[in-house]
Amino acid sequence: MPVLFFAQHRAGEAATGLLETEPLRGRDEDAVASADFSSMLSDEEREELKAELVQLEDEITTLRQVLSAKERHLVEIKQKLGMNLMNELKQNFSKSWHDMQTTTAYKKTHETLSHAGQKATAAFSNVGTAISKKFGDMRNSPTFKSFEERVETTVTSLKVFFRRRSYEEAKEE
Repeated sequence: MPVLFFAQHRAGEAATGLLETEPLRGRDEDAVASADFSSMLSDEEREELKAELVQLEDEITTLRQVLSAKERHLVEIKQKLGMNLMNELKQNFSKSWHDMQTTTAYKKTHETLSHAGQKATAAFSNVGTAISKKFGDMRNSPTFKSFEERVETTVTSLKVFFRRRSYEEAKEE
């Protein structure tokens, strides 16, 4: 917020009363905000400022009314064109999405992630192939064959056991 002050002159020059502006800083703003300048004003200046204040308030009220009327007119035009909030949101989203996709950062990120995805896919494919090969090798190993035979023997034994038992139970009834 600029503060007005009388220009300082070099020694020997007459003070002309010209005003200059300079931005306020920290404590200056606090001092100006809490200062009471009304005692420094003449009655004539005070009346001029009051009149200006009333005029500014009237102008602000008028501008608010004009803005409100223009906003209503805008809504009417949009309704006539079939534009509603949802359509506007869709259009804004589509435009924003398109704008974002055309940025350099998005393109670089997309390219990097795409490349990383291709490498990850290749890596998973290689891992899957290696695991399948290991299972194939393991299944053909003598240890697995021996284990598989033992499981088959156990399952067959259990089947025979339960068939005999159910046969004997049925016979007893």
